[in-house]
Amino acid sequence: NQKATHLEDSQGKKSQHAEEANFYMNCRAAYLTVLKSSLENIKSKEQLSLVLQQAGRNPSQKTINKYWTSQTTSLNFDDFCAILKKEKPATKNELLEAFGKIDTDKAGYILHDELYKILTTRGDKMTWEEVATITKQADFNCSGKLDYNKFCELYLATSEQCCKAARDRLEIDPRLRQQQFGNQTESSSGGITLPVPKPSPRISRKADHKLAKGDSRAPSRPSSAPSGKASTSTTVTVGASSSRSTQLIIEPDTMKEWQYAQSKGCFYLEEDGEIISHKYRLHLPQRSAVCITIKPLNIPHAEGKSRPWLSVDTALFILRENETQENLQLVSFTELQHKEMFGWRGELGAGLYWLLPFTTGCRLRKVKPQIPGEAKLVWRDEDGELALTKEFRAALLDIFETIDLDGNGLLSLEEYNFFELRTSGEKCDQEAWAVCKENFEMKKNELTRQGFMDLNLMEANDRDGDPWDLWVTLLSLGYNKALEMTEACPFVIDICAERCKPRIKAISLEPGGSQLSRALCRSVINKGEAKVLDGSENIIIHTYKSGSRITSVIENKSETKVIIHVNNEQSKNCLNNRGLTVFAVEVAPKSMMVSQHVMPLKEQEEWIYSCVHSLV
Repeated sequence: NQKATHLEDSQGKKSQHAEEANFYMNCRAAYLTVLKSSLENIKSKEQLSLVLQQAGRNPSQKTINKYWTSQTTSLNFDDFCAILKKEKPATKNELLEAFGKIDTDKAGYILHDELYKILTTRGDKMTWEEVATITKQADFNCSGKLDYNKFCELYLATSEQCCKAARDRLEIDPRLRQQQFGNQTESSSGGITLPVPKPSPRISRKADHKLAKGDSRAPSRPSSAPSGKASTSTTVTVGASSSRSTQLIIEPDTMKEWQYAQSKGCFYLEEDGEIISHKYRLHLPQRSAVCITIKPLNIPHAEGKSRPWLSVDTALFILRENETQENLQLVSFTELQHKEMFGWRGELGAGLYWLLPFTTGCRLRKVKPQIPGEAKLVWRDEDGELALTKEFRAALLDIFETIDLDGNGLLSLEEYNFFELRTSGEKCDQEAWAVCKENFEMKKNELTRQGFMDLNLMEANDRDGDPWDLWVTLLSLGYNKALEMTEACPFVIDICAERCKPRIKAISLEPGGSQLSRALCRSVINKGEAKVLDGSENIIIHTYKSGSRITSVIENKSETKVIIHVNNEQSKNCLNNRGLTVFAVEVAPKSMMVSQHVMPLKEQEEWIYSCVHSLV
């Protein structure tokens, strides 16, 4: 009997957890149908009504007013979930009971004229057109009467279809599926999948690109940490001089005989705030002492211009490739910092390694552009011939410098294809490259700077001077309408090896994925300070400071998912990658995930990281 009781309790808990998981999946599906991210807040009554409808509710104005008062400025995802728990969807019996109050004769139908009168004069008054839409869709026998039993069935079916469509969209779109309060959870016991070299185009076709850009992040509403079951607080005070330490020292005298390899790359900011970058494979023919560094690329042509990417933090995670490419082992990461450079020194055995670039997103993020006017890209000379403006030519030289990954002053087909995948979503094959060779200047089968300029001029001529396609290229490469690179960060990777010639090769251009997320979490857990949530031994907050950044990771060792409330209201001179002071994260069972990355707002001043993690 005890075993049976225990089994029933266990099954009951599993059923409860399944129902809860399904509820939150439906919440997220409905929310992401209307808003870009679960970090974005509901900003109006109309948005609240929309998301409730997507969740299968049909809120009255009275219901909306109950949750959106005169003091409300925004509602977040947690608020939305709480509302859905209170506002249950109408059942068929409830609907029939409501109609039964109108159909006093119990005939099973209501005349359209009577329905018009009631719906346009009582409660949330509808317009005649709105009522006509209902009667047109629900006039099953065209008799001028509403069969409200069939109408209730239609209403509930439509509501379920709406919810299903939202869930299907969540399931089909991997980016939405990974958005669990803005983070992707990683199983603490799962393996790491090899990154697949594949295009990660910002757009599928140039003509489909939206030129308008906006801020996808919403400001946090004033809030304080809820009274949770358990909590822990962490405070780190960092002096102004400590933010950019000089731990990383490269001695030219001891390393001048070492062999050297270099590759450039770039972080690109997507419309939804996701960051993609090049990924690399490193080959070492024999065991050797190695020094690996990464830093923002200081483009020579950009002198005198605004260069916001130089303040963006960078890092590299070094993963070893084993016998099977399906499991990568974290070796280390560039935790030492000297000014804008991050590096790692150590010994690596012979073999293949993956180098995964990373930036926290604290400084490479969506900003609302304040641009007085649009830069001119082309002009016509006295003979009516099209030419590129001086400003556009300067931007193209900067772009060439960025996409010339090996820095030899020429673009190979591989380098050019990274550019094409980013800007058009398509690749240039050997046949098309041969056509380029016939029409544009090349050396050793690689495109020169002048050839690259002429290629863009040809594109302008193909559109008879219309700069549309040129702007698509520029915007997808992180430029704004003033020809400033504000949504990209070019970087350079340097590798020195004492006993062999290192070889580095860019393999793909895509989001960091599970390998990077897992490596990031593991590095924080291995090196950071661990604090158990008071009263909840299975929830651990790991905090690690590396140079001018702090990262916290939530580890959930329990068998159930948890929601952690994060409060940074006591932090000073800080900014985080979420753009929110107060937020919540959902952590799956037996998993770990990044809570947040934090950096100083002003590096020349002291900054205080003070964060409270609470179990909701």
